[in-house]
Amino acid sequence: MKSMQICTRCVSDTTMQDIVFDENGMCNFCKLHDKFIDMHPLGEKGESIINNLVEKIKRAGKNKKYDCIIGLSGGSDSTYLLYWACKQGLRPLAVTFDNGWNTEISVKNIKNATDKLGVDLHTVVADWEEMKDLQRSFLEASVSDADAPSDYAIYSVLYTEAIKAGVRYSLNGHSFRAEGTVPKSWSYFDGRYVKSVLKLYGTRKKIKSFPIMSLLQFVYYVLVKRIKDVRVFDYIEYNKAKAKEIITRELDWKDYSGHHHENVFTRFFQSYFLPVKFNIDKRKVEYSALIRSNQLDRNKALQELASAYPYDVNDVEYVIKKLGYTEQEFERILHLPKRTFHDYPTYHSMMKKLKFPIKIAAQLNLIPKILYEKYAEM
Repeated sequence: MKSMQICTRCVSDTTMQDIVFDENGMCNFCKLHDKFIDMHPLGEKGESIINNLVEKIKRAGKNKKYDCIIGLSGGSDSTYLLYWACKQGLRPLAVTFDNGWNTEISVKNIKNATDKLGVDLHTVVADWEEMKDLQRSFLEASVSDADAPSDYAIYSVLYTEAIKAGVRYSLNGHSFRAEGTVPKSWSYFDGRYVKSVLKLYGTRKKIKSFPIMSLLQFVYYVLVKRIKDVRVFDYIEYNKAKAKEIITRELDWKDYSGHHHENVFTRFFQSYFLPVKFNIDKRKVEYSALIRSNQLDRNKALQELASAYPYDVNDVEYVIKKLGYTEQEFERILHLPKRTFHDYPTYHSMMKKLKFPIKIAAQLNLIPKILYEKYAEM
C-alpha cells in the first residue's frame, strides 16, 4: 500500500486525488493560493478596489430598495459579511435557504443579525419531500458530493432572488485565505449533475420549490442580466477569529463549533459520512488555507488532524431517521462502490471545451476567478 504524502507547506495530502507536488514537496493548492494572492491584493490596492466596488454597487442600486443581495446562513462568514456591508452604507437584502436542516443556533443567529442591523430577510423554503428525495438520490449515487444539492440550490436561489429584487450584485462570504479551495475530486456541482442524479435515483424527477440553475440560465444571468457574484473577502484583511469576536459582541452571534456546522446535514456529512465512506477530512482544506495565511500553526493543525473528525452519534441517528432510512439501509449506502461526478452526466466536459471564454469572463470579473480555476482549468 502506497504511503500518504503530505505537502511540506500546508496539510493537504494524497487523500486528495487531484493533488500534485513539485520538486520541493509543495502542493498545487498552495500554488493556486499564491496565484490568487497576486490576483487579489490587500493593503492600499485592495482597499481601493473595494471602495470602487462599494461605489459601483451604490450607483447601480440608486433609487431602489436594495443595492445588493447577501446569502445568510447564520455562520460566521456570511454574518460578518452582512455586518461589513451595512458598515459600508450598503442596503442589502438578506436571503436564506431553508433546506429543512437548519439548527436552532443558525436560525437565531440569522434573526439577531437582521434585526440588529435592520436588514430585510427573505427565506426560500424547500419542500421537504423534494429536498429529501434529492439528498437520498445523491447518497444512492455513492459520490462524495452528497451536499451538492444544497450548495447548488443556494447558488441558484441567490441569482433568482437578485433578479426579483432588481439588484446586480450578490455579495459572497467565501475567502480563499480563510477557507481555501475544496478539491474538485472532493466536491463538484453543476445544474446538469444535480438533475441527472435526481432523474436516476429520485422518485419525483423534478424540483419545483427551489431553482436548480442550468448552464444557459447562468449565462443569461451573467451576460444579459449582468448579475455579479462578488467575493468581498478576497480584497480585505479577513481574519475569521477576529470576525467572530466582532459579530459576537455586536450581533449576539453564537458559535456552533465547526465550519458549516450551522446545518445538521452538513455537520453529519462532513464529520461522519465523508470520513467514514471516503476517507475525506475537509478540515485539511480549511487548516491549509489558514496556515498559508499565517492564521494557524502547521504543527497545531497536524496535531488536530491526528485525531479523527469528531462527530455526534445523535446527528447520525437523526439524519438516518429523517431521511427515512433504516440502519440496515444506511449501512448498505456506506458500502456501495464509490463513484464520482465523472460517472454521471454533468457540464464538466463542456466547461473544459469552453475554457477560453470562461477565462475571459473571469478576467473581466463577470464571474469569480475561482470558477475558472476549479471548473475549467484544474
